[in-house]
Amino acid sequence: MRSQGLLEGRAGSGTYVAEPRQRVRVVRSAARERRDGSPFRADMRDIGGAGDWESRTDVKVPAPADIAARLRIDEGELCVRTAYEFLADGRPVQLSTSWEPYDLTAGTLVVLPEGGPHAGAGVVNRMAAIGVTISHAVEQPEPRTATAEEASLLGIQKTALVTHIRRTYYSDDGRPVETADIVVPVAHCEIVYEIPINR
Repeated sequence: MRSQGLLEGRAGSGTYVAEPRQRVRVVRSAARERRDGSPFRADMRDIGGAGDWESRTDVKVPAPADIAARLRIDEGELCVRTAYEFLADGRPVQLSTSWEPYDLTAGTLVVLPEGGPHAGAGVVNRMAAIGVTISHAVEQPEPRTATAEEASLLGIQKTALVTHIRRTYYSDDGRPVETADIVVPVAHCEIVYEIPINR
């Protein structure tokens, strides 16, 4: 019950029923990528909430082996890494760490995802600004328990269940242009996939 967010432990005091909290709906769909501005803010507006985020970007970070494989670049090749903490009505509901090949955006106005004239516009819109058309994304969701750092940032128990989504955006020529690890706490969010049907 702790892993589902129904119970919470308090050091030196015991275990208590957790304060009820409405789960935030996180929609994963092609339509959300076609909106102007941030897809997260639009999702929060759709449910009557206020969405915001905090971020930190590091430039020229060597790609670790797993990220390099996802971006189809050599291990150690330079990337732009941005860590995000997404907030719904001021409370943390999602974490994300994004990686983009530095050689793709170096010297452009979109090299910093949260800086410049296209700050916060989302990957699809930022890439379009430099002539890169994103054709699709691939997401791989997996359940697991939160790490100690994730639990601290999200305000959840260390044993709480999260959904870890590995997402990669691809350009129309098949190149991976961004990959991210998204962490969504099960107790705070429900993930909904919208699948378009072509008739």
